[in-house]
Amino acid sequence: MKLSVVVTVYNEEDNVIPLCQKEYEALEGIDYELILVDDGSTDNTVKNIKSFANNRTKLLIFNKNHGQSTAMSAGIDIAQGEYIVTMDGDLQNDPADIPTMLAKLEEGEYDVVAGVRANRQDGFVLRKFPSKIANWMIRNLTDVRLSDYGCSLRIYKKDIAKNLGLYGELHRFIPVLAKLQGAKMTEVDVNHHARIHGESKYGINRTFKVMADLMLMIFFQKYFRKPMHLFGGLGILTFAIGMLINIYLLVVKFGYGEDIWGRPLLLLGAILLLGGIQFITVGIIAELMMRTYYESQNKKVYRLKEVFVGQVEA
Repeated sequence: MKLSVVVTVYNEEDNVIPLCQKEYEALEGIDYELILVDDGSTDNTVKNIKSFANNRTKLLIFNKNHGQSTAMSAGIDIAQGEYIVTMDGDLQNDPADIPTMLAKLEEGEYDVVAGVRANRQDGFVLRKFPSKIANWMIRNLTDVRLSDYGCSLRIYKKDIAKNLGLYGELHRFIPVLAKLQGAKMTEVDVNHHARIHGESKYGINRTFKVMADLMLMIFFQKYFRKPMHLFGGLGILTFAIGMLINIYLLVVKFGYGEDIWGRPLLLLGAILLLGGIQFITVGIIAELMMRTYYESQNKKVYRLKEVFVGQVEA
């Protein structure tokens, strides 16, 4: 099978039938499967999908709401296509863009083609402006240079999609996860439509979740395979500052005979010493956990892009 299209839906009863119709029309002539993942909808979403689905459509039904990352991961897990598309089920992404993105990916130069909502049909204050700030921060802190991290419409080569490691709410950072695998990415402009039916499941309240996940992504990028470099470095710095403070106080105490008991500096020095020891200890524990993670599952800390064997006889 050439293409698997994974669509996550949650309480989209008025959108799923037009969505399926658009998918069937856009993908005609392509060997594809449409995988709809219902993330615990409480309306008629499942019923409407079942009433319209054709034999190329698979429906995964969660018993409760698990979140978009989990739903997306479930769809990717059962996908059989050589290429895998992810998109939202609210009709704001346009299935008509998929063939163009597929053609771009089939050129062979890239592993991921990401959509950019060139003419985004959302409110400025609650959607566009926070998104611009988030995009700027993610680009500069992770050095993954994409224009639109919020667009779910992307197409991946199978081996990249299957190894993303989606947990929590990391679907917002899929480009960063793909980059960790060494994926080459490019962008194309895609259509974006105003929401007609239903309500958005996202708002300004997700900002703090994005910030927390961004910190995790920075750690993954820089220190996942070498956590001691982060915690050990912080520990040594903190411990050294604490030692200098305490040496200074010892000189003040025994050299000049001054009373140092009760000074805030004494408390700071003790805290920094203990904090430094704790950072170093956490680094050692994290290093052991990292080694256990790889060795217990026979994972490698590298990914081979290709193995070439010469054909000329020696």
